[in-house]
Amino acid sequence: MLHDKYRYVVVEGPIGVGKTSLARRLSQHFSAATLLLEKPDENPFLAKFYHDPLRYALPTQLFFLLQRGNEVCDLAQMDMFHTSTVADYLFDKDPLFARLNLCDAEFGLYQHIYRNLQLQVPAPDLVIYLQAEPETLLERVRRRARAYEQTISDAYLLRVAQSYSDFFYHYEAAPVLTVNTEHLNFEDRDEDFTLLLQRIGEMRGPREFFSMGG
Repeated sequence: MLHDKYRYVVVEGPIGVGKTSLARRLSQHFSAATLLLEKPDENPFLAKFYHDPLRYALPTQLFFLLQRGNEVCDLAQMDMFHTSTVADYLFDKDPLFARLNLCDAEFGLYQHIYRNLQLQVPAPDLVIYLQAEPETLLERVRRRARAYEQTISDAYLLRVAQSYSDFFYHYEAAPVLTVNTEHLNFEDRDEDFTLLLQRIGEMRGPREFFSMGG
C-alpha cells in the first residue's frame, strides 16, 4: 500500500496551486496520518508584508522559518516506521521566498539561522510538486479571497512560480512527482484524486510527471 512505501509525503507548489487541499485529502486517504500544515494566519507580519514588503519581509520570513523548523524537528523525533505524515510544505524550500524578498544583508542573517535548523530535518519519501500557470494561480488566489492576499500582483506570482520551477529542477533530496494542475481538481473530483494515487503507485524513477489535457 502507498502509505507503507511513503511514510513522509510533502505536497509543494506556489501560492494558490492547491497544495493544502491535496495534503488534507491525502492525509484522510492515509488513515491515521499526521497532517502538517503551514499556518499563515499565525504569522503576525504576513498581512503587513503584502502591503509593505521592504519593511516586513525579514520578520515575515524568520517567523515562518522558526515555525516550520520547530515542526519538522519534532517530526524527526517521531517513529517514522509506525507513523505516516503528510505536509503542505517542504522545509528545504524555505530559502526560495527569502531570496525573492530579502536584501543581501537580511538574506545573510536568514541563511545563518536556516543552516543551523536544516541539519535536523528529515528528508521526505515523496514530494508532490504542483504546477499551474501564473494566470491560474492568480485566479485561484482571488477566488479563495484571503484579505491579505488580494494585493498579490501577477508579476510577483510569476516570480514565485519561476523560482519553484528552478528549485525543483535542481532538487535531488527525495523523489519528485511533478503534477500539472491546470485541468485537475483533487478537492472536488474523486476521479482526479484516484488517478493521482495510481500515478504515485506507478512511480519508479526519482523524477516523474503527471498531467491531463483539457
